[in-house]
Amino acid sequence: MKVSTARQRAVNKALTALLPLAPYSDTEKIRALANDRKLRTLPPSIAVWLATVTHVRHEHSDYDDLLAEGYDRDAARFFVVDQINDMLTGWRATRLLDAEEGESEAVGMNDNEAK
Repeated sequence: MKVSTARQRAVNKALTALLPLAPYSDTEKIRALANDRKLRTLPPSIAVWLATVTHVRHEHSDYDDLLAEGYDRDAARFFVVDQINDMLTGWRATRLLDAEEGESEAVGMNDNEAK
């Protein structure tokens, strides 16, 4: 199924609102994740948030290294919350990750699908 133009505009608007200073190379990857079939049924602002956290976790934190060292997903996510929030703060994000928040489980996206 092709992503509609209205959906693309809504995702772009949500992405700009959430991450006003994020680099283009990162926003393109986040935009692609937000338009993934697993997130397409969600409202654009939620899809962008989930895609952002997933992208930053895998690309800008030690999350994958922690998994490789034997940490389980929940422990690894706990340990990278500050790294994720530091990146989001640098991009002047309008929202930060709460350590208690379970962002990808809500939509059934797992780490392998998010990469």
